[in-house]
Amino acid sequence: MRLSIVIPVYNEKDSLETILDTANQVKLIGDIEKEFILIDDCSTDGSFEIAQNYQNSHPEILIKVLRLEKNSGKGAALRAGFRASSGDFIIIQDADLEYDPNEYNEILKTLVEGRADVVYGSRFTGTKPRRSVGFIHYWANKFLTYLSNIANNLYLTDMETCYKSFRREVLEQLDLKEDRFGIDPEITAKIARIKRIRIYEVPISYHGRDIESGKKIRWTDGFKAIFYIIKYGFFKA
Repeated sequence: MRLSIVIPVYNEKDSLETILDTANQVKLIGDIEKEFILIDDCSTDGSFEIAQNYQNSHPEILIKVLRLEKNSGKGAALRAGFRASSGDFIIIQDADLEYDPNEYNEILKTLVEGRADVVYGSRFTGTKPRRSVGFIHYWANKFLTYLSNIANNLYLTDMETCYKSFRREVLEQLDLKEDRFGIDPEITAKIARIKRIRIYEVPISYHGRDIESGKKIRWTDGFKAIFYIIKYGFFKA
């Protein structure tokens, strides 16, 4: 069996090699092999060249490096990465250091055991360490998840989490369209429509960055997320 690790990249030269080294060192349960799919979203800091150099210097690793023709957003990068993936399971990994690849096995366990079709890693449940990201950020995430739950008849604690993992047959049912951060509400809404879908959450740690450290998302993206939750949840776009 194979896990495809889909990594959208935009100006992450300082953390890209570290996240790849960390993920590569993880031994997956059940002798599952890893496949890395890196999609560079027209970085301007040399991230694409770093990814290529990493690929060339690690011939023992199954790794694909793609580059979008123009800067198109996280959603466009993910859609390209999903198309290029070949794994039985797929997980989204940001190129920064906010999420720890050492927790892959905890996320994979219920998928491998056949108990889940989709697993989200939740930053807001359990007792794992997580950096305090501020009052507004915390409650904005809680509100967006609450609204998404109402729209999609779900009970999640962290809809906006990066760590979303799927069985391949689930991902293949999703006709995803969003290019930017609207991809997260869209994924959740379209998963919720699949009959008898089994969605699990597992607690994960979180080492959040601030804007000064390179975080890309802005407060305006929260208002856009409300639009996409309504669009895909309430109106079934």
